[in-house]
Amino acid sequence: MTKALASLSDVASGYDAIVFDQWGVLHDGSAPSSAAVAALTELKARGHMLAVLTNSGRRAAPNAARLTALGFPPDLFDCVMSSGEALWHEFAAHRTAFTRLHAITSRPDDAIDWAAGLEVNFVPIEEAEAVLLMGVADDALPGAYDGVFAVALERGLPVLCSNPDRTAPRPGGAIVVMPGMLAHDHANAGGEVRYVGKPHVPIFRAVEAALDLPPERVLMVGDSLEHDIAGAAAAGWDSVFICGGLHAQSFRSGEVGETVAELARSMDTPLPEFTLETVR
Repeated sequence: MTKALASLSDVASGYDAIVFDQWGVLHDGSAPSSAAVAALTELKARGHMLAVLTNSGRRAAPNAARLTALGFPPDLFDCVMSSGEALWHEFAAHRTAFTRLHAITSRPDDAIDWAAGLEVNFVPIEEAEAVLLMGVADDALPGAYDGVFAVALERGLPVLCSNPDRTAPRPGGAIVVMPGMLAHDHANAGGEVRYVGKPHVPIFRAVEAALDLPPERVLMVGDSLEHDIAGAAAAGWDSVFICGGLHAQSFRSGEVGETVAELARSMDTPLPEFTLETVR
């Protein structure tokens, strides 16, 4: 049975670490959630370890820098783990052997910045061994990447999706398409896709290793049932679902518990242990 919380402090004492999603939970890309900085600062003062687990194709450092720029103290988090960071370490350890990649990114320099220290080159799709799907520009037109995926399908190239999110919230309540949606469509067309990030268990295990904690001592706070909540359940973590994030429009009327249950049924995801309107 999912329990509604008034604040994270209602249940924080049962966990050593609290792990937060970024977008829609800690901030909307332009400003932090209203009470997030104060709430996290209080949790830290009480001795809790704090971490960020984000489906971002960029590495951990630029994600940490964004949080600092938005007003979160730089020493607040014990770990910032991004899906892009996890994939970088796979390449660095030679667990992924591709050296010629075609990148799809939201910003022109993202792929070059991500690849610093790796022996990879970015090439046209016709010369690539794989597609690196890091990001999608917010203003990308529908079908903007159809040509790339058509060639990838024809050549049998794997798509490495380092941001499995399908949609994401933006300031003002807008919802934009994310790399996971493109990867999903490509897989449905018969293409080969490998995802790195939530809801897949390895990235949760990476956070556990960084914090040196077993799964039962970690609490996930996220706004995506398909990624944060489902991934936490698969990893053996408890979770708090933030109702005011990605799925906020669904909570404009009706009882919270019933709405969460309906959403979970429609998406075929587990229920969270707890719900909270916003981080506080």
